[in-house]
Amino acid sequence: MTDRPTDSFTAREALFYHSTIRPGKLEIVPSKPMATQRDLSLAYSPGVAAPVEAIAADPAAAAIYTARSNLVAVISNGTAILGMGNLGALASKPVMEGKAALFKRFADVDAIDIELDSEDPQAIIEAVAMMEPTFGGINLEDIKAPECFIIEQALRDRMKIPVMHDDQHGTAIIAAAGLINACHLTGRSLRDARMVVNGAGASAIACTALIKAMGVPHANVIMCDRSGVIHRGRGDLDQWKSAHAVDTDARTLEEALVGADIFLGLSAAGALKPEWVARMAARPIIFAMANPVPEILPEQARAARPDAIIATGRSDYPNQVNNVLGFPFIFRGALDVRATTINEEMKIAAAEAIAELARERVPEEVAAAYGRDQRFGTEYIIPAPFDPRLMETVSAAVARAAMDSGVAQAPIADLEAYRTTLKARLNPTTAVLTKVYEDARRDPRRVVFAEAEESVVLRAAIQFRDFGYGTPVLVGRTHAVREKLIELAVDDPDSFEIQNSADSPHVPAMVAFLYQRLQRRGYTERDVRRLVNQERNVFAALLVALGHGHSMVTGMTRTFAQSMREVRLVLDPRPGEVPFGIHAMIGKSVTVFLADTTINERPSASELAHIACETARVARRLGHEPRVAFLSYSTFGNPPGRWLESIRDAVQILDQQQPGFEYEGELAPDAALNPKVMALYPFSRLSAPANVLIMPGLQSANLSAKLLRELGGNATIGPMLVGMERPVQIVPMTAIAPEVLTLAVLGSAGVLG
Repeated sequence: MTDRPTDSFTAREALFYHSTIRPGKLEIVPSKPMATQRDLSLAYSPGVAAPVEAIAADPAAAAIYTARSNLVAVISNGTAILGMGNLGALASKPVMEGKAALFKRFADVDAIDIELDSEDPQAIIEAVAMMEPTFGGINLEDIKAPECFIIEQALRDRMKIPVMHDDQHGTAIIAAAGLINACHLTGRSLRDARMVVNGAGASAIACTALIKAMGVPHANVIMCDRSGVIHRGRGDLDQWKSAHAVDTDARTLEEALVGADIFLGLSAAGALKPEWVARMAARPIIFAMANPVPEILPEQARAARPDAIIATGRSDYPNQVNNVLGFPFIFRGALDVRATTINEEMKIAAAEAIAELARERVPEEVAAAYGRDQRFGTEYIIPAPFDPRLMETVSAAVARAAMDSGVAQAPIADLEAYRTTLKARLNPTTAVLTKVYEDARRDPRRVVFAEAEESVVLRAAIQFRDFGYGTPVLVGRTHAVREKLIELAVDDPDSFEIQNSADSPHVPAMVAFLYQRLQRRGYTERDVRRLVNQERNVFAALLVALGHGHSMVTGMTRTFAQSMREVRLVLDPRPGEVPFGIHAMIGKSVTVFLADTTINERPSASELAHIACETARVARRLGHEPRVAFLSYSTFGNPPGRWLESIRDAVQILDQQQPGFEYEGELAPDAALNPKVMALYPFSRLSAPANVLIMPGLQSANLSAKLLRELGGNATIGPMLVGMERPVQIVPMTAIAPEVLTLAVLGSAGVLG
């Protein structure tokens, strides 16, 4: 194998990636505890007897007691590997492992790759059909035509679970989504469009069939293979090609393209000549999807026709037709309603949902992933693969279509609740914050965004309004903020409230308020006026102090400490309280709250007790019953040390207060979190691992929060600022829009104070 660069990496790098850590890309991890003999007895013998009997009595119970309802087989015989051809079943394993990994990464579907060493369609049909008790769905992959047609159809007829050959239907669904949007942009109707398809393999035939099902008339589609146009006069057509034969005088691809609206290429590099593109209809739509080199390079097509809309299968050009936009979410929706098949209605629903998603505003995290802003238009007709909304949008559309078409065995009663569970599958933060979002919508507030000239902040503010959480008050230079709103494709930029210290009517009242507050701290009226006019955090905090906003968000352009100093010029802590910060570390099955991670360098015993009570209150508001551990390097005095008295005194203060939650200390982290170590201290008051960790000082707290965020791979909320007289949130300078939005909602919903 040569070490030539491929898509910005070398073959050597790819081999290293696949061989390091542990060979391959998959492992199997138990989903239940396996730590004790009792666990093992429940997991295997004799505990399995009960679910075995339940399933024998009612086969549908397998969806409750086994992993089958979330398990897909990725099956190939390696006869058509990734455009590399027939390299055999074993050589296809890296691809199939990768496909299984994509199922898990994008839709939380467990998948196992199975490579079958046979080119006999009937042998493959028999082997796969016998696996029906094991799997909830079958994804066929990289099987050459025409065998793939025979195998898929036979399995769909015999099996009562979803079966899909992704090379056919995955490509078809994404291409159809892009075509919907390309027609939308060019003012075309599918029913009037003239389309030329170059290629007559599995993908081309599936694309053509689906697009016809969506409205393009049969007579308006000309398909070409290596011998030219597939017309009714040819005698060399098999049953799959003949289904797409038409009456036409055209005999070559060049002739067929004259006046055509759409070119759909699933053939070979260089098959489409620029001079042929020049003779297509106005604003032609060109989907050149051959891989790795398309039928025509986008720059060549655009040189011939600057008005063309162009899509390829490559990630280095706009409008990538990428199957990962479809198959994980199609199976997700099909599995969740226990569909007996994946029918045309479900495919069309997926295509329409993907197309509609591309027309919506692009989330900031997607733009960040691709290093550029993206918005619906000629170079963005297909969503990006990392758009987090695909999970809920496509899966829900497929599930609804399965129910409407009568193939769902387990219909979903509340689709909105289902969409929420879909978001939570991949982003556990969603599950934690669902009630907070609902509270914010029920009581929308005015939130001041102090740094609205920053794109990240402005995206969060736009979403804050669009999602119905409240009214954003944007602080910044009016023209600069308005230009940013236009740049972010906001339809009505003038509907946003922009507060600019240069012309705000509130400035005189602000100066009077702040001068009264600071005049005995060495500030002259001129100093105060300068602060109001030049410091956005001061100006934003004054909007809140004077009642023009309920809460504020800042932090993108200042360190936490500097932002806090500026806010404290205007706002005080709540009477009798200590401001502090909380980080919530959210894993798939556990959420842990750390405090104080931002402000108090060496809290006293009373401050530690207060921080514990307030953090427990926040944990409860976010749906967790708090179990508090005061952390230390020492567990109940072993080893002894100098800095333990404040922790012990804090525990004694809670003993006197009886706060109504479990607490214990001083504990080393393993004694607070590891059940085996906890068992060494049977007198401990914690009934289970702690979920609120009170740190002895700012250094350990801040280090722990940042280490967990960087190394643990968990979702993080925070720092959440608690204890100010008015809600203030200071985001990290590296925050992205969803993080800014989350803290804005937490502040407005009153969770933090």
